[in-house]
Amino acid sequence: MLPPLAESLHAAAGLIAEVLAGRSFDAALARAALPGALRAATMDLAYTALRACGRGDFLLGLLLQRPLADKSVRGLLLAALARLEARPEEAHTTVDQAVSAAAQLARGQFKGLVNGVLRNFLRRREALLATADADPVARWRHPAWWIARVQQDHPAHWESVLAAGNTHPPLCLRVNRRRTTGAGCLAELQAAGIAARALDDAAILIEKPVAVERIPGFAAGLCSVQDWGAQAAAGRLDVEDGMRVLDACAAPGGKAAHLLESANIDLTALDADALRAARISANLERLGLAATVKVADARAIDTWWDGRAYDRILADVPCSASGVVRRHPDAKWLRRDSDIAGFVATQQAIVDALWLTLAAGGKMLYATCSVFAEENDRQVEAFVGRHADARFVPILRATTRDAQLQHLPDAEHDGFYYALLQKD
Repeated sequence: MLPPLAESLHAAAGLIAEVLAGRSFDAALARAALPGALRAATMDLAYTALRACGRGDFLLGLLLQRPLADKSVRGLLLAALARLEARPEEAHTTVDQAVSAAAQLARGQFKGLVNGVLRNFLRRREALLATADADPVARWRHPAWWIARVQQDHPAHWESVLAAGNTHPPLCLRVNRRRTTGAGCLAELQAAGIAARALDDAAILIEKPVAVERIPGFAAGLCSVQDWGAQAAAGRLDVEDGMRVLDACAAPGGKAAHLLESANIDLTALDADALRAARISANLERLGLAATVKVADARAIDTWWDGRAYDRILADVPCSASGVVRRHPDAKWLRRDSDIAGFVATQQAIVDALWLTLAAGGKMLYATCSVFAEENDRQVEAFVGRHADARFVPILRATTRDAQLQHLPDAEHDGFYYALLQKD
């Protein structure tokens, strides 16, 4: 049996190899079926390595005489290099445990290579890292096309957006105000020894992430895990008691639940994926909420719409997820620049179809977890140009009212975009 760190490095190498082969991290993790403690440690190693994959690959290019074909060994080296840079005080342990993990890969034939590469990195550390910092992909740990888009779309903030994408994401709770209060939830957390602070009357930021099983009241439906930026959706849709509301791309159900917690509404939640739709029902059940959940493609309204118009529609459309990439670091390396046009086409088809189901005077909130303007400002402006009966509704924020709001990722929330449209 491998020691704990070596076992985690071995498991992380396998998950990273799956991503390098073009598979999603979530799918690879589900197939691996790792037990609890190993799963948490492996995810931490793999996520750290994937966030820094551009940097790790650059360093390997300097440390290897030729490209490494074996993806599992490459994954192990990426995980070990990321840990060596993050925890220099544990360098000896990291190298030793990485070599032990290498003995379990490819019949152990790369054990010497892993040992040599990592020790070479330690000997040349300062010079290698200085060279990496001079390369944009290695420095910012994002693909070149991604860097270029963020620079173009956010010229005043591009560095902070890219830096945020390389950090650990915040853990935020949404208080179920039908069952408790923000102050009550905060007191329960503090009593359990979990450091936290209120962001507003329903959002609580946990200072150091913990397993949901440790969060007081979670299992009983007193709170949910939901990013503070995502929590903004419910308030901006402006729902009131008695309204007929549609959440068109609802899984896993966080925003749908928040809408139901906000007012007594008749809510329909759609999702095209049956497994993901099941998560909506499970989340609503835990929170003591009810909605009509349907498995359907929002674009094919003839398959799910009963002809009765909605007062409010949340169009949280599929997107590049560029605003939440620190939660899904594999996306940086699986996405291609050419993929964005596909997302844009899907988004356009969804909102054009949903507009037909909105009542006159009703409102639709267009939402993404993207920071790319092509999916956000330009998409919505094109929509208004196609629909003469659509107009922007200013959204209130702390200092002003804007027709479109781009939340850029920071230490308290991920990156989200919102635009509120009304039908004349």
